[in-house]
Amino acid sequence: MAATSPPHSSRMANRFPTVLSAGFRFYFLAAGIFSVIAMLAWNIWLGVHAAGGAFVSLPMSMAPHLWHAHEMVFGYTVAVMAGFFITAVPNWTGSKESGALFVTCSGAVWLLGRLAVWFSGLLDPVLVAVVDLAFVPILATSIIGRLAKKSQVRNIVFLFLLSALFTGNLLMHLEWMGWTEATAESGVRLGLFVSAAMIVIIGGRVVPAFTRNALNRVGYAGTMPVSRAWLDRAGILLAVLSAVASVLPVPETVFGILCLGAGAANLCRVSGWRGWVTLDSPILWILHAAFLLLSIGYLVYGFSLTFNVFSETAALHLLAAGAVGGMTLAMMTRASLGHSGRPLIVSTPIMLAYLAVIAAALLRTFGTQFWDYFPVMLSSGALWITSFALFTWVYFPILTRPRSRA
Repeated sequence: MAATSPPHSSRMANRFPTVLSAGFRFYFLAAGIFSVIAMLAWNIWLGVHAAGGAFVSLPMSMAPHLWHAHEMVFGYTVAVMAGFFITAVPNWTGSKESGALFVTCSGAVWLLGRLAVWFSGLLDPVLVAVVDLAFVPILATSIIGRLAKKSQVRNIVFLFLLSALFTGNLLMHLEWMGWTEATAESGVRLGLFVSAAMIVIIGGRVVPAFTRNALNRVGYAGTMPVSRAWLDRAGILLAVLSAVASVLPVPETVFGILCLGAGAANLCRVSGWRGWVTLDSPILWILHAAFLLLSIGYLVYGFSLTFNVFSETAALHLLAAGAVGGMTLAMMTRASLGHSGRPLIVSTPIMLAYLAVIAAALLRTFGTQFWDYFPVMLSSGALWITSFALFTWVYFPILTRPRSRA
């Protein structure tokens, strides 16, 4: 019997390396590598200044702290979002996943954005903005059609949040182009609170569901994780309103109260998911830990605005490094295993990576209350680098080799 030719799409996929065959493969690996490089560059800059030195010139045009903030939100975090959405939306809608050609082309745009921002001191700022801003609209086009065809109303909120994410990046570039004044910090704050709102929504779906499934598999006889619809809606609404308030000229007290409400509502949510029964499963407890840090992060930031108890910048890092860093690492490690056909069990180095990213967030947020600024910053950065270097080392073969047949 004559052999049949493989479908055109299969032949096309075979022309690309495995790492480009799926969104989660390229973007999770790229995010891990980039996170290490970006934090290492930031730590080097801090280390030189801690030693009393200074750089004569830098390749980027913006202040180093704004470059650092921009690249961790609009470089690293957006890459993880891309890997997640390109993989998850087809599963939600029962549609075909974007192929290797889209992953390759969109990935090239993301990488060009990173290079453009890094070498922004040598380039026209309008060109830098056009290149860097192009990625989120490209990502949105890959999912908007799928969501529209399936009419998944509850998922349309992600298109709004992606638009808000684009707006945050735009605000940063508008200042760097000299078209506005003092919008860069508002832009990065909006990007961070939008990222936190996405975690509130997605984490609120997957954390109790994954926990419930795992407990059912082992025949757990105790109380199962509980989700209450009204509390879920309150947590999501307050998180979205906090993101909106982060960029609007509302009184700090109003913004702070919204954050306090978001923190309290989501703390109540996570308290019902029974995270303490997952302590023997790192791939589960990191999800609970990251969502807990998210809830506490909202509370700490709310207290910093309302009662001036904490430094606002330090409080932001509990959301940034703890919630966003912890949850993205949790999702990357879990999704990579599941979508590559491997058991949902992480190795000891990855458990250490989980602990390191949590320690990095806590040290960055609270460490300067007890120790000097530079040692805290450098130590926190080193913990972050350790965490994502471990992820890259362990997951490089997983993400670059074909799906396991075990």
